[in-house]
Amino acid sequence: MDHLNTRNRSTVPARRQLLVAALGAIGLLSLALPAVAQEKFIVVASTTSTEQSGLFGHLLPQYKAATGTEVRVVALGTGQALDMGRRGDADVVFVHDQVAEEKFVAEGWGVKRLPVMYNDFVLVGPAADPAKVKGRDIVAALQKLATASGATFVSRGDKSGTHAAELRYWKQAGSDIGGGAAKPAGYRECGCGMGPALNMAASTGAYVLADRGTWLSFKNRADLAVLVEGDTRLFNQYGVMLVNPARHPHVKQALGQQFVDWVVSPAGQGAIAAYKIGGEQLFFPNAAR
Repeated sequence: MDHLNTRNRSTVPARRQLLVAALGAIGLLSLALPAVAQEKFIVVASTTSTEQSGLFGHLLPQYKAATGTEVRVVALGTGQALDMGRRGDADVVFVHDQVAEEKFVAEGWGVKRLPVMYNDFVLVGPAADPAKVKGRDIVAALQKLATASGATFVSRGDKSGTHAAELRYWKQAGSDIGGGAAKPAGYRECGCGMGPALNMAASTGAYVLADRGTWLSFKNRADLAVLVEGDTRLFNQYGVMLVNPARHPHVKQALGQQFVDWVVSPAGQGAIAAYKIGGEQLFFPNAAR
């Protein structure tokens, strides 16, 4: 009997230690939960050009340092990014198709569209330029591509801002591809982002419309070169919008508006202007336009 009592007494400290350990774990968990709950982040639906050009890699650490808020970017074509906003899957939309952006706001999906920055589109192709498109006129260049034997043009084909611009230029050149007209013989759609489209053009010796920011940051150029630039029609404006919390109450209105306000503020505009590759500025802030 004494032996049994001794064994029972010996188990008490062990049980107590287990209880203390369990309570300690619960305490640590309770301390960790508020920290997770207090984590500040927003989701920004944006374009592949802002992501692949490296702009967000430059901007967002500065934004987090200034505000403590993390920005989680989903990089898509502009059309897909706007669809994310319509579904309420993003707090902010940062894209580059002004017509589509204004429609987004007019339909009540966005609160207000603000201009942020611009750069331009360029027509890139093989340096030898077999279709003889080199110059400053994007419409004349596409007209030549439409009839050039053996010339290939890679289209994003992804409803992005670049794709929308490309379709406008083709229409002005007499090929209303977006309206269902027959595509030129060398027209190829990749349904992909700007980087993959440039890779496809580089590997096949094709022509492609690109935003200058992604082109400047693109490393796998092979023998590609800028052939058409400087046409005023190639202007490429970016805008930012808070997704309408009246449509989607879960949208983080205060944090989303804070980001919108920052990118159009002197601090945000200065950070955009400071982003360069090889000494060349990729985007030009114009929020105060």
